[in-house]
Amino acid sequence: MNSGYFSEWIPRFIQYLKMRNYSAKTLVSYDQTLTRFGHYIWMTRNSRAAITPESFQKHPLRLETEVEVSAIEITGYLSFLTQSREYHATTLNRILSSLSSFYRFMIMQDVLSANPVPRIDRPRVKDVELRYLKHSQVIRLLRSIPDPRDKLIVRIIYATGVRVSELCSINVEDIDIDDQMIRVKGKGGKIRMVFVDQETLDDIDLMIGDRLTGPLFYGQQGHHISPRTVQHIFRKYAPEGITPHKIRHSYASELYRRSKNLRVVQENLGHASIKTTEVYLHTDLDERRRVYHDFFPLSSSEHE
Repeated sequence: MNSGYFSEWIPRFIQYLKMRNYSAKTLVSYDQTLTRFGHYIWMTRNSRAAITPESFQKHPLRLETEVEVSAIEITGYLSFLTQSREYHATTLNRILSSLSSFYRFMIMQDVLSANPVPRIDRPRVKDVELRYLKHSQVIRLLRSIPDPRDKLIVRIIYATGVRVSELCSINVEDIDIDDQMIRVKGKGGKIRMVFVDQETLDDIDLMIGDRLTGPLFYGQQGHHISPRTVQHIFRKYAPEGITPHKIRHSYASELYRRSKNLRVVQENLGHASIKTTEVYLHTDLDERRRVYHDFFPLSSSEHE
């Protein structure tokens, strides 16, 4: 049974993502990733010679080949990519994630019955534990910021775990002071409610005054504040290397450390996959020490 060609299904997949309100940048990234993969598959199936990065550049490439592939073909593509240059593991994992999304779409369309990507061992990311601030360090950072607006911007990111893009798009009418929640628009246009503490809400209430509508934080010409402005605030006040994303990381780590509820952390962060959430989490040293002394046999006085 012919599963259809890449030339047919890549545009259909991109249109599907567009209907789900994915950003233009994300659409281009998916399109490029899938097109390059499709070209590679077409060439492996239509060329007798071994494929090299040089021949790949010179050979006329097409997409008229079936989308159904094996895990071996995908693994071969990853090996091909790393022949001419070194790819960071996170880049290869992003490529695999794009392919997996595409093949999940194909299953949803009843074109294929299985996704080949989960059968592939993903490249291990070294030093995956990104630097982030502990709760006490975030509090000290907040105390060091003299400007009330800038301080509130950093505080909201830590209090809610929102992305910079989500923070920048918040309107006054999205704030529910009575129920202590904020309505945010996440990736793909998905709406979710995030919880926020009373002290942060008090600061928000003080800043917006009598305003009922409009951007929570104003930027130039009455528009919403830009992500670039938020990043500038972090460069101005935060320790080197601490970005808005790292404060979001701090939120996730602190909430999980205290709650041990991975599902709630996932939903609060707006992650589609729980595997994405796991990257943010850390087991604190005190817990690791306690578990070691309680359960590892050599640390017990009862060991033989």
